[in-house]
Amino acid sequence: MIRFPWATGLLAMLLLAGLPGPSIAQDEPEPKDDEPKAEADEGKKDDEKEDASESKNGVKPYDEVITEDATTDPGLFLVHRADGKVYYEIPTDALDVPMLWVTQIAQTSKGRDIMGTLGDDLVVRWELREDDEKILLRQVRFAMRAEEGDPIAGAVEASNLSPIIMAFPVAAYGKDKAPVVDVTGLFTEDVAELSVKERLGAERVDPKRTFIEQAKSFPENVEVKVLTTYNPRPPRGGDDGPPAFFGPSGDDTITAVVHHSMVKLPDDPMEPRRYDDRVGYFTVGFDDYSSDEHQVDEIRYITRWRLEKEDPEAEVSDPVEPIVFYVGREVPEKWRPFVKQGIEAWQGAFEEAGFSNAILAKDAPDPREDPDWDAEDARYSSIRWLPTDVQNAMGPHVHDPRTGEILESDIQMYHNVIKLCRDWYFVQASPNDERAQDLPLPDDLMGELIAYVVSHEVGHTLGFPHNMKASSSYTVEELRSKEFTEEYGTEASIMDYGRFNYVAQPGDGARLIPIIGPYDEFAVEWGYRRFESEEAEEQGLAALVEKQLDDPKLRFGDPNPGEDPSQQTEDLGSDPVLATELGLKNLERVAGFLVEATGEEGENYDLLRNMYDQLVGQFRRETGHVANVVGGFYRNNAWYGDADTQFEAIAPEQQQKAVAFLIEHAFRTPEFLVRPDVLLRLEADGAADRILGMQRSLLGSLMDESRLKRMAEHASRADEGEPYRPIDLIRDLSDGIFAELDPEQAGAIDLYRRNLQRAYVDMLIEQVKADSNVSDLPALARGELRRLLDSIREGLAPDDVERDPTSQYHLQDLRDRIAQALDPRGVLEGVDVAGD
Repeated sequence: MIRFPWATGLLAMLLLAGLPGPSIAQDEPEPKDDEPKAEADEGKKDDEKEDASESKNGVKPYDEVITEDATTDPGLFLVHRADGKVYYEIPTDALDVPMLWVTQIAQTSKGRDIMGTLGDDLVVRWELREDDEKILLRQVRFAMRAEEGDPIAGAVEASNLSPIIMAFPVAAYGKDKAPVVDVTGLFTEDVAELSVKERLGAERVDPKRTFIEQAKSFPENVEVKVLTTYNPRPPRGGDDGPPAFFGPSGDDTITAVVHHSMVKLPDDPMEPRRYDDRVGYFTVGFDDYSSDEHQVDEIRYITRWRLEKEDPEAEVSDPVEPIVFYVGREVPEKWRPFVKQGIEAWQGAFEEAGFSNAILAKDAPDPREDPDWDAEDARYSSIRWLPTDVQNAMGPHVHDPRTGEILESDIQMYHNVIKLCRDWYFVQASPNDERAQDLPLPDDLMGELIAYVVSHEVGHTLGFPHNMKASSSYTVEELRSKEFTEEYGTEASIMDYGRFNYVAQPGDGARLIPIIGPYDEFAVEWGYRRFESEEAEEQGLAALVEKQLDDPKLRFGDPNPGEDPSQQTEDLGSDPVLATELGLKNLERVAGFLVEATGEEGENYDLLRNMYDQLVGQFRRETGHVANVVGGFYRNNAWYGDADTQFEAIAPEQQQKAVAFLIEHAFRTPEFLVRPDVLLRLEADGAADRILGMQRSLLGSLMDESRLKRMAEHASRADEGEPYRPIDLIRDLSDGIFAELDPEQAGAIDLYRRNLQRAYVDMLIEQVKADSNVSDLPALARGELRRLLDSIREGLAPDDVERDPTSQYHLQDLRDRIAQALDPRGVLEGVDVAGD
C-alpha cells in the first residue's frame, strides 16, 4: 500500500571528512539480558562516581541528581527517571557519534486517525563543550561532499556547519565522566527539528498537557513515547504556510502519541551500491563537488539490507545474518501462518541472488521466554497488528543515510486492512471464485489475501518502491491462462497495485491473487547479488539491466496516470480497452449476485450498501484506465545504447477505439449499476446523481487541458498516417453523447442521458468563458458549440421524429443556453435562438 518517504527525508545525509564518524571504536553496552538491574543500580553507587561538590557551572554530585528513588534503563545511553524528569547519561564513547533520529505519530486524537505518519527524520550527534559544561544536540546535514584533499573540501565543510538543536547544561557526571543531562524539555517543548505539529495542523505544544509516557534504552537505540497536546492552528486565509496532513476536526485541542527513535549508525559502514533508475529502489544521496562531470554530480545509493554469504565460494549460501521478521505477539492466531507465508514468499527471489534462507519469519518470544524482548528494540524487525479502523498497511524501514543500509523495519498491519482485502476481492475476483460469492469470506481465503498484503509490505522493507509498470506487462490472453498465471502470477511485480485478476473469465481457471513475480526476482538479484570486485559489479549489473530490452516483464515504472497507460494504478493488462471490457462483464456478474451474497434474513443492508459502493468504485477505476489511453504515450526508460527514443505516442486508432468504448460503456447508462432490486433496498433516490458524477469526472479527465495540449503536440509531430487530434476527440464525444440527434437513433432521451448532455454542454461553455490563451481548448469549445447548435436545431425540426415533451424541452433549453453562451448580447449572425 501505502509507500515510506525516505528518498525525500534522508536524501543527502552523508558524512563528510572532518565529521567524527562511525568508525570510532565504541564499547557498546551489553544486551539487556547480560545487564541485570542490580548492576545498573550498582553503577549508580560505586566509588568511581564523581562526587565533587557543585561546580561553578551548576554541576551537582551524581547522587543528588540520580537519586536512590530513580529508575534506570541501561543500553546505548543510561536512561534515568528521577523527580518527574528524564535524564540521559551519555557514555563518553557515544559522544560525537552519528545517530539517526526518526519521529513518528503513533496515535492521534479522534478525527486524525492515521497512525504511523512520519515527521522529519535527521542525523544527530551529542557533543560536549567542556569549557562551559554543556551538551549540544547537533543536526548533521551533509548534503554536500568532496574528496578529502580536494581544494574545495574545506569550502564544502564550511558550508555544512551542524545546527544546534538544543543545548543542555551538564547536571552531573557519572561513571568514567559520562555527562548526565536533563532531556525532559527536548520532548515536552516545541523543538522545531523534532516536531510533528505541521503534520497535525497544530500551532504549538502545550507543555502543561504533555507527558513523557515511556523512555527505554536498548543496546543500539533509545525509544521515547510522548503524550503530546497541541493548541490547534487558527484558520488562515491564503496559501502562506505548509499544508497540514490533517485538517481541523472540530477539536479544541489535538493530542497525539509521538514516538521518537534514536538509532546508532553502524561502526563499519556497508559498501553502498549506486542507483540505476531503470531498477526501482528507494535511495539516499548527496551532491559530489569532486565530480569530473563539469557539474555538481548527484550520487544516489540504493537502500538494502547487508547480506553477506557464509560461504563466499558457494553459488548459493545462507547469509551470515539473515533478515528476520518477528511476528508480533498481538497478531491474531489464525492469521499468523499467513503472515509468515507472506514474509518467506521472498526466499525464492533471494535464491536468484545467491542466498538461501535469506529472509525468515519467527514468532516473537513469549514474555516468559524472553522478558527483555521488545518490538521497539532496533535489533529486531517485526510485523505489528494495530487495532484501528484504518484500511491500510505500511512497510517502513530505518536505514543508514550514509550508505543506504537498512537497519530494521516494523511493518504495521492495520486491523481493518482485512476489510479492504475483502472488498477488493469480492468486486474483482468473485465471479471466478465461488468461495467469494457468499460473504463473509472463509478464513482460508482471507489468509491468502493477508499473505499478499504482507508480501507487498515486506517488499517495501527490502528497499522496493511501487513498480506501476508491472501490471501492464502481461497480455489479456496471458492473464486468462491458468498455466501462465501459475508460473508468472497476475502481474510482473507484487509491488504494483494490480490487486486481483479482474480480467479472467469464469472457466479460465487462472490465478487471481498476485505472487512474487519475475521483476521482483530481477530486482532482488540486481540489488543483493555479491560481486568479487568493483569492476565485476559494474559489468554484472549492466548485464542484468540489459535483459529489460527484450523482456518487458523486467521493466520498472513510477506511477504516471493520465500520461502513460502502462504505468497506472489498480489496472491489469497491456490492452486497457480489452481488459476493461472483460472487467465490466465481471462487474455485471457481481451485480447479479450482489443481494444474495451480502445478507441473510434478519440482517440489515449495511453490507449491501458497502459492496454496491465498491462496485461503483471499481467501475470508475476501470473506465478511467481506458480514458488514459487518449493522448497518452508509452515510456521505456532507456539509456544511450538501449534505444533511440524513450517516448512513443499511442497509435491514433487505439485512442479512437478507447473513446468509442467509453461512449458505449460509460456514457450510456450502465444498467447493472441501476438495478432496482439493489437500489430500492438502499435508497429512494440518488442513482441519477451518482451516475452523472461518474460521467462528469470521466468527461473532465478526457477534456483536461494538459491532455489536449499533449494531443496537439503529438499530432504536430506525426510524420505518417492521420493523427488523433483534440478536435477529433471533441467531435467524437459530441456525436456519441448526442447520438439521439441522429435520425436513425432519434426518440426519447432518458434521464441519465439528459443529465450527461447538460453536463457536457456546460463544460464546453465553461471553456468558452475561460480566460485562457495557452491552448486551443477555448476555440475548440466555441467551434463545437456552434456545431452542436446546428445539430440541435436540425434535431428539433423534422416532423417525422417523435419526441416526448421532456426530451423536446430539454433540447430547446440546450439550444437557448448554447446560443446565449456564444452571443450574450445577441449581435452575432447565425447564433440567434430559433422560434418555437
